[in-house]
Amino acid sequence: MDQLDQLEAQSVYILREAYRHFERLCMLWSIGKDSTVMLWLARKAFFGHVPFPLMHIDTSYKLPEMIAYRDRLAREFNLRMIVGADAAAVKEGRTFPLTQHLPDGDPRKLTRVQCCGILKRDALNSTLSGERQRQRLNLTTGVYEPDPDREPYHGVIAGVRADEEGSRSKERYFSPRDKSGTWDVGDQPPEFWNQFKTDYAPGTHVRIHPLLDWTELTIWEYIKRENIPVVSLYFDQGQGTRYRSLGCGPCQSPIRSNAKNLDDVIAELKSGQLRSIAERSGRLQDGKHGLEELRREGYM
Repeated sequence: MDQLDQLEAQSVYILREAYRHFERLCMLWSIGKDSTVMLWLARKAFFGHVPFPLMHIDTSYKLPEMIAYRDRLAREFNLRMIVGADAAAVKEGRTFPLTQHLPDGDPRKLTRVQCCGILKRDALNSTLSGERQRQRLNLTTGVYEPDPDREPYHGVIAGVRADEEGSRSKERYFSPRDKSGTWDVGDQPPEFWNQFKTDYAPGTHVRIHPLLDWTELTIWEYIKRENIPVVSLYFDQGQGTRYRSLGCGPCQSPIRSNAKNLDDVIAELKSGQLRSIAERSGRLQDGKHGLEELRREGYM
């Protein structure tokens, strides 16, 4: 087995263990390269069928290409596609882009991190708990309809990689949260020799991370090997830029790059020219500690 075979086998094992131990299980799909690889691995783990719903938290600020890609793959792969969103916050203007006209010091003016807290963290937690109405894609009509299922999900699969960002390197494959989704970094079970704690008290919320040992390079190498479809935003469209990490339109910026295809992206990563540039450097909301604070409070 080569490195990609070993990573694939480990991730498939984690996915099957999660399905075995958690009755109410879902997978978070951000539409990015990592969670799409995770979706591909789930289809492999369960022989072409994904036996749990895919969940996407839509901030309403995702680029149109991302949403079109999400719905196209959901129908092509016959997925149970669930979407959660805080439509009221957007309608009422409680977002970063819609409050920047306000003067500094106005309590209604939101930072990027505060906006993420509302549209991502809080929307995710309330969607997982069933407090917020979920929308489910009708695979026949392509229209989202209210999902009658309002039961909470206790097992949540996420496409977290340890190398991507500091707070993610502190995760475990099976990482417990409290009832509100809060993450205590110092209170996690040890994981030695492929021994994982999956026996939790009923109702315990657990995040599962099948991609923890993957890297940005191995993700792209696996995408190439498996011919996995990804959003075209990852490639230079002729402007000399591409996105390295995908998020909300107003809070992300592309990198300078002429990588137009998978081979170009892999060569660029192997060249070392991005070694000193963080993968999420274009995600403007992260800041110094922004992402870790959001993750401790329940974000992905």
